[in-house]
Amino acid sequence: MKIFLDTANLDELKKGAAWGVVNGVTTNPTLIAKEGNAIEEQIRKICDIVDGDISAEVVSTESAQMIVDGRKLARIHKNVVVKVPLTRDGITACSTLSKEGIRLNVTLCFSAAQAILAAKAGAYIVSPFVGRVDDIGWDGSQLIRDIVLIYSNYGIKTQVLAASLRTSLHVTDSAKAGADIGTMPFKVLDMMFNHPLTDKGVETFLKDYNKVFQAEPVGTR
Repeated sequence: MKIFLDTANLDELKKGAAWGVVNGVTTNPTLIAKEGNAIEEQIRKICDIVDGDISAEVVSTESAQMIVDGRKLARIHKNVVVKVPLTRDGITACSTLSKEGIRLNVTLCFSAAQAILAAKAGAYIVSPFVGRVDDIGWDGSQLIRDIVLIYSNYGIKTQVLAASLRTSLHVTDSAKAGADIGTMPFKVLDMMFNHPLTDKGVETFLKDYNKVFQAEPVGTR
């Protein structure tokens, strides 16, 4: 499963990229607004940090304007994936733009039926929201499994991106369910490193080594 960071913060992206495990980035209007820069400017900066798919979302609700915005966003960088919501207008825009060779991430997916529509419209990526589905008492991981199964049944190439991942368990459950991509805030990626036995093991190994190979005091040679 590819790991994407769900952020527009450049410092977080630099830290994640330095670890060598980040394959791409997802953004949305809320995340872009937090950084205080126009979307075109911020997306260009992100593309300079992470060499992978970078989702940039349209900020219109009408298909005609989504299509105009999508073409503009796609011209920013070769790695940009245009993000549209899973609405009637969003699917219309996806259908039009995908036929022009533009890659689309259809977001705000909350059902397998919606995921079928995204695939039919030529989506490159569909983004079901695991955490938000859990919030309303349904099973977000089951949603991923259902979409993966349906796509597998018909040889559909649309990638399943598990979004709204809030914990390490969400990440591992999405991977077990067969998601192609998991996108998460920086704090969740950072959380994936943590385990008390790892910390204890490092401490023990270094302690044992230093008992035998202690540094010689300065001036002994």
